[in-house]
Amino acid sequence: MTVERLADWLANTNPGFFILAAALFVPFARNNALRAFLMVGGPAIALVALISAEGLGSNLSTVSVLGLELVLYRPDSLSFLFGLAFIIAAALFGIYSLHRRDPLQDATAMLYAGAAVTAVFVGDLVSLFITWELTAITSVFQVLAPRSRESVRAATRYLIFQVSSGMLVLAGICMFVSATGQIQFALIAPSMAGLPVGVMDIEAPGAVLILAGFGIKAAFPMVHNWLQDAYPKTTETGAVVLSAFTTKLAVYALARYFAGLEWLIWIGAIMTVFPVFFAVIENDLRRVLAYSLNNQVGFMVCAVGIGTQLAVNGAVAHAFAHIMYKGLLFMSMGAVLYRVGSTKATDLGGLHRTMPWTTLFCLVGAASISALPLFSGFVAKSMVMTASHADPALFVVWLMLLFASAGVLEHSGIKIPYFAFFGHDSGKRPQEAPFNMLLAMGVAAALCILIGIMPGWLYQFLPYWEEVGKDYLASDLWTAPHVLQQLQLLVFATLAFMLLQWRQLYPPEMPGVIVDVEWLWRRGWPDLVSAAGRPLWQAGRLAVRGADAAGGWFTGLARQVFANDGWVSAKVPLSVTAVASLAILGLVLAVSLFA
Repeated sequence: MTVERLADWLANTNPGFFILAAALFVPFARNNALRAFLMVGGPAIALVALISAEGLGSNLSTVSVLGLELVLYRPDSLSFLFGLAFIIAAALFGIYSLHRRDPLQDATAMLYAGAAVTAVFVGDLVSLFITWELTAITSVFQVLAPRSRESVRAATRYLIFQVSSGMLVLAGICMFVSATGQIQFALIAPSMAGLPVGVMDIEAPGAVLILAGFGIKAAFPMVHNWLQDAYPKTTETGAVVLSAFTTKLAVYALARYFAGLEWLIWIGAIMTVFPVFFAVIENDLRRVLAYSLNNQVGFMVCAVGIGTQLAVNGAVAHAFAHIMYKGLLFMSMGAVLYRVGSTKATDLGGLHRTMPWTTLFCLVGAASISALPLFSGFVAKSMVMTASHADPALFVVWLMLLFASAGVLEHSGIKIPYFAFFGHDSGKRPQEAPFNMLLAMGVAAALCILIGIMPGWLYQFLPYWEEVGKDYLASDLWTAPHVLQQLQLLVFATLAFMLLQWRQLYPPEMPGVIVDVEWLWRRGWPDLVSAAGRPLWQAGRLAVRGADAAGGWFTGLARQVFANDGWVSAKVPLSVTAVASLAILGLVLAVSLFA
């Protein structure tokens, strides 16, 4: 194969395929060097393929299956940054997990990452569903990896939600394709400024089912607790890979098919607010991060619902930044879990003495998620806030997002590093994290700072960079009122935390499991089954008693009939036998003569 043909093949192949191919060889890698090459080399080749793409907005790879024209590779300015973030996250996970060897977890994590990358670059509903389900099936192995009783239960609940999401999407696709005959998103409806965004009419057949399926994977309110239930049950590496792909893939799908849908504005706003209250009292710091993840995805969903060019830019930018800084925070807590064996706030404190690099990287992630100026979260979240503030009808939404911004500083920007590395001294003196963990955290931290200081190099790939993105970064982002407003918000939130700590009014961490909607399956469902089964149990007991009584009566009757002195054994006089025989013969003769 010549260099030109190889380059052409790379340019026209979905980057996710290279990660999927590498994942198939991971279980057979017998030495660490080969395993590292596969875990990091697969995403590296995928990155080269993405950069080599011949053109955005074109079908670069198609195949006909059962009369359907499937688009296997169609990159455009909406999918580019999602795909780039997923590829970087896959590479960081590969580096982060090199300290241990678990072929099943590593292979399924790579398959999971490859399926997510593939999903954002396919161009039709059928291919999206196939990759959608592949992410569900492969990701559950990350929850199962600890091989504990709790992880098995969490994985079962996780899989129920993920499969339910896929079944809703499949049912909606079948209805939609049956009614319209169209599966390629570029042909479904007119686009926004030439880009297929928000292409599906909510009133179209099956559209509501597709939206519901996307909503489960995005952890909409009332169907969100699979996230808080599953992520803290994983290994030190499992939560890192899970935090990058599932919910952000759902955000991509929402932006692609339902951008501008007003429902999403309020759903997203609610998502930003309610996790704040539970994260404040949660003891497990990885569970705090899971609630925080729900909060941050709410900003993206709200921006998708607003649907303006600036809002869509904000959703994409925030998704990219979130993958980096939330992955960094989960990596720091994974390092703590690996060295200490726990991420509960009541078990930690004072770890900065022996884990200084992990502490530093965690602080970078905390500053980024808090949207501190010069860090990645500030640029991304600012677009969402500006897009909501631009519409007077969304003033309440803007206030909700403002409150959520202060809340995320409190529970992720302050609580995570404070209780893990500072606060009271737990007396624990663990070793620093392994080098591969520090390397992955260092790269993620560098990206968080680089994006915050010089965002233009990355966000020039935003969907609407030329239309609104360039002007926003040049004239609106670094204005004094904007920066001062954000600094005031962060300072007052910090002062509130310090005051509550000083006056000992800060809500104490709950030692058990914080239940919100989880009550339905932890208590509500078992109690309902028990209550519903009680009448059936009583009826069953009555039926058993009746059967026992009937059996006893038939047993007694049989003894009377067939016993040695029973009816059958009784002696009958010969005269009676003769008369009975004569009667039977007479009856037979009568029937034969007159019938």
